Amino acid sequence: MSSNLSRRDFLRSTGAGVGLATIGSPRSSFAQEPEPEPAPVRVLSIGVVGTIGGHDRKQVAAHPAAEIVGLCDVDAGALASAKEDHPDAFTCTDYREAFRVHADEFDAVIVATPDHSHAPIALTALAHDKHVYGQKPLVHQLEEIALIEKAIRAKPQLVTQVGNQRMVFPGRRAAVEILRAGTLGEAIEAYAWTGAPGRNDYFNFDGVLSAPQHPPEHLDWELWLGPCEIRPYREHLAPVKWRSWWDFGTGGLGDWGVHVLDVFFFGYDELTSPIAVTTHAPRAADTFHAYPCRSTITYAVDSAAFARRFFPIHYSDRNQAPSRAALGLPAGEWPESNMTVVVCEGGVLVLAAGGKLEIWRDGESTDGLDMPGLPEFPELNHWHAWIDNITGKQTELRTPFADGARITEAALLAVKATRFPGQELRWDKAALAFTGHAEATDTVVRREYRAGFAPPEVV
Repeated sequence: MSSNLSRRDFLRSTGAGVGLATIGSPRSSFAQEPEPEPAPVRVLSIGVVGTIGGHDRKQVAAHPAAEIVGLCDVDAGALASAKEDHPDAFTCTDYREAFRVHADEFDAVIVATPDHSHAPIALTALAHDKHVYGQKPLVHQLEEIALIEKAIRAKPQLVTQVGNQRMVFPGRRAAVEILRAGTLGEAIEAYAWTGAPGRNDYFNFDGVLSAPQHPPEHLDWELWLGPCEIRPYREHLAPVKWRSWWDFGTGGLGDWGVHVLDVFFFGYDELTSPIAVTTHAPRAADTFHAYPCRSTITYAVDSAAFARRFFPIHYSDRNQAPSRAALGLPAGEWPESNMTVVVCEGGVLVLAAGGKLEIWRDGESTDGLDMPGLPEFPELNHWHAWIDNITGKQTELRTPFADGARITEAALLAVKATRFPGQELRWDKAALAFTGHAEATDTVVRREYRAGFAPPEVV
């Protein structure tokens, strides 16, 4: 590529960025012209620093077929910092302006904002025929899962990816293969748990509201609120401790759901939508999420892959691990504080978020990667896989929105049921309702969007 031309100049014949460009002269009968360089995928980064936005942006920018052409953030300081990395990129503070003014300048979007604004931004991107990388959890409201699913059915040509970077570990990919092959026999039940939340840079569970104060000058507070009603800024909320707030985050269960629940859904296509959820948790103040939480999410299944017609997933936070003895495992420590376990007729699969995989049978452990019949697991870059698939290269993609929606539904049901602790809520996804529980249907399924921030219908 000539040094006098930006990579952006090369992306003119790809439309939304699907497939490789075919710019070049006809072949000569005497000499074959070299293949032209593929046109880059032009990417808009929304949420350019934050808790993971900077990492997402830099990983995508490192792909040779990608270029960050736009930066959008409600924090002027974050925007200025990212601009140093991408001096030619356009900038804006309002994502709606990015689509209104610059929509023809980019092909794909990174959504790395707080949970409450995921769906409005991602759906706006899909409505504009943009490929989307969306941070987890995919959405904040149960209704938004249905909106996302409808959108990806309407736009099958678009490549989507949820921020599930741990799925590149060979142990996690091997776990999926073992479950899909039925190597351990019929599945009986599953467990997943996380060590979050804790008192750290990401959560603030004091349960006490600090006094209202003026937001920092560099933060556009009303734009940060996005679809939520206007309220005062308080210390320990933005930029990162919003996860513990009911209206903005999803607590420990929502934050870690995609990293510990994912292999259930990759391993078993039969797990479509739960029929019930029960979460045991203290009743928290309306402002904050409750903790600790212990949830059971139940699926109806009719498949030889399962020992019974009902399959429960037990999902907990705050390091509430199951009894090893009850699972037939010897005394010992779990590999990590973020874990996934599947109990089958012929053994127990134990998987750490970091990829360590153990297979337990008759009290003996086998390294999961030593199981017979497994394929090779070549090195995989999670972010680059998204760009690869946009350009037409069929790299293993974990996790597209179709899978992300199923994972997020389980996590969100566990989260939302904390408002009705100990009560079994029967879930009817088709109706977006809890059968026989009007209060739950009216209060934890959807939100009222502030004017101008409702997600668009994607057709």
